[in-house]
Amino acid sequence: MQQNKRSKMKIAAVSITLAAAAGLAFAQSAQPIIGLITKTETNPFFVKMKEGAQKAATAGGAKLLSGAGKTDGDNAGQVTALENMVAAGAKTILITASDSKGIVPALAKARAAGVMVIALDTPTDPASAVDALFATDNYKAGLLIGQYAKKAMGSKKAVIAAMDYNPGQPVGILRHNGFLAGFGVAGITAKTANQIDTGVACSQNSFGDQAKGQTAMENCLQKNPDINLVYTINEPAAAGAYQALKAAGKEKDVVIVSVDGGCAGVRNVVAGVISATSQQYPLKMASMGVTAGIAYAKTGKKVSGYTDTGVTLITDKAQMGVASKDSKFGLANCWGQ
Repeated sequence: MQQNKRSKMKIAAVSITLAAAAGLAFAQSAQPIIGLITKTETNPFFVKMKEGAQKAATAGGAKLLSGAGKTDGDNAGQVTALENMVAAGAKTILITASDSKGIVPALAKARAAGVMVIALDTPTDPASAVDALFATDNYKAGLLIGQYAKKAMGSKKAVIAAMDYNPGQPVGILRHNGFLAGFGVAGITAKTANQIDTGVACSQNSFGDQAKGQTAMENCLQKNPDINLVYTINEPAAAGAYQALKAAGKEKDVVIVSVDGGCAGVRNVVAGVISATSQQYPLKMASMGVTAGIAYAKTGKKVSGYTDTGVTLITDKAQMGVASKDSKFGLANCWGQ
């Protein structure tokens, strides 16, 4: 009787072991689900990011879910997309946060459910709200165009207009402050928390939009018609600023520097609309994020920390002492239409 009982216990133990092994095999063989949430669906930067994510997901046998805010700053839309992806079984979510602080509670809830969260392009506040960040060094991107602008202006006194992003946005702060540090404004580092306007004649929020960039530049020209150097958060804002300057008959007297490296922006370097731009690589950010997500699904190992995805100054009017590549390189490595 005792022997029969022991036999039943062994059979039960073997059954449990086999069931566990089968469950593990199923988990390892199941198609990884990875989510990508961008700020908007229409910005060429995020279109390229999605393209890179999809390409990496297809190559790695993963399923990609995508979502975005309706507009830049739509935190509620991003939170909804995040919650839907977690409910759909995504075990890794890549996100470019519109509101680096506002998204934090939703990220914490997702991570508590076992989801690995990777920030792309935009750091969260605090940085510890995600497992990892794959992004351009945005301070360096600003630093490069600031250094370039300083050399390009020569002995001419600079009257600066800044076409910024939106209030409190980390990417906007890093690029703005990097530009001023590169231009030679003292006391600004990558860790400076707030947007500094020392030496800036006019600062306006463009939200990275061409139409808003044009309006912002018009406002700055009304405030100070002597502006001769324009920093812009991105190339759509630069294009808008140029239109305002052209309408005022001042486009030939102003140096415009920017950040992005999209194909339209690089073509504006060729055309002389933008003097120099810092090129970043959204496809690389997304593909690296998806690859990390696939590895997490297979091994359970999460990535951590910050990975710099690179930045290159693009200009056809190189300045001595400032490392750069020409527009031919820029067009070969650009994104968007």
